[in-house]
Amino acid sequence: MKHSSTFINGKCFFIFLCGILFLTKLSFSIGELEVACRDVERKALDKFKRGLADPSGRLSSWVGDDCCRWEGVSCNNRTGHVVELNLRSPSSNSLDGDGTAQTLSGKIDPSLIVLKDLNYLDLSKIDFGGSQIPSFIGSLQSLRYLNLSGASFGGTIPPSLGNLSRLVYLDLNKVDQFELTKSSLYWLSGLSSLKYLHLRGWDLSMSATDWLQTVNRLPTLLELHLPFCQLSNLPLTLPSLNFTSLMVLDLSNNGFNSTIPNWLFNLKSLVHLDLNSNNLYGPLPDKIAYLGSLQKLDLSLNTIEGQLSKNLGKLCNLRSLELSQNRITGEITNVLDSLS
Repeated sequence: MKHSSTFINGKCFFIFLCGILFLTKLSFSIGELEVACRDVERKALDKFKRGLADPSGRLSSWVGDDCCRWEGVSCNNRTGHVVELNLRSPSSNSLDGDGTAQTLSGKIDPSLIVLKDLNYLDLSKIDFGGSQIPSFIGSLQSLRYLNLSGASFGGTIPPSLGNLSRLVYLDLNKVDQFELTKSSLYWLSGLSSLKYLHLRGWDLSMSATDWLQTVNRLPTLLELHLPFCQLSNLPLTLPSLNFTSLMVLDLSNNGFNSTIPNWLFNLKSLVHLDLNSNNLYGPLPDKIAYLGSLQKLDLSLNTIEGQLSKNLGKLCNLRSLELSQNRITGEITNVLDSLS
């Protein structure tokens, strides 16, 4: 009887142990199911791939059922949803060892709209042949990072990008010569979380009179790059300044034909200020000393005149100073000696 009891207890323990192993295996299986690529998203990515020319085989890993393992694709470990798509080309002119171009080209297929959890999208330096930025990108409302710089877009900036209220980083830097139509900036008002904005080369002349008021609605902005944007008008005053945390401001090559505005000197966190090639005239204001955090100042290719303010020497963090091709007169030695 004692032996039988021991056997029963042992049998029960064995069954119990098997149950634990089964549940553990089931748990792992469920976990594996959770992190596997969602089929609808895999199909969307596959359709997107078919719209691209890939001469160097950069997307050769895009095979099989688990898109989470594909190069440039990242998924949420718990849900399996695609959260990142990073296909940034190494360089628009990069070549493989055999002379094959690495740059992808083609079009952005609207199938990407099913990637509802996508928060990071980098398609920079892909050659989209002068086509317009697709409006459907404004429906990817989980996006926090969007980089389409150097991607050979033309046309206009779609206002639908203003729907991306979670966006923190937006780079549309344009370095090609594809034909543009005029864009406005009113859509920017919806990007209340934005910290980085780069719109170099876009024709923003439609917003020439109100661009500053629009940008002023972005209180968290840290970097603003608007060179070569045909803005033409530089307001001298601003009733209240909201983007006071700004660290980088590039307004070069806009042809403002203005004096240096007073509101600039309230941006006391500025580290980099570039106003070159803007027909700025008049003396350099003494208030330049307010920008004590400045490390780089570029005022070249303007018509700034008169003697340099001695307050320039108070910029103790300054490392780079560009003043060439202005109308500066008088001695500058004392100012320069102050810049340690």
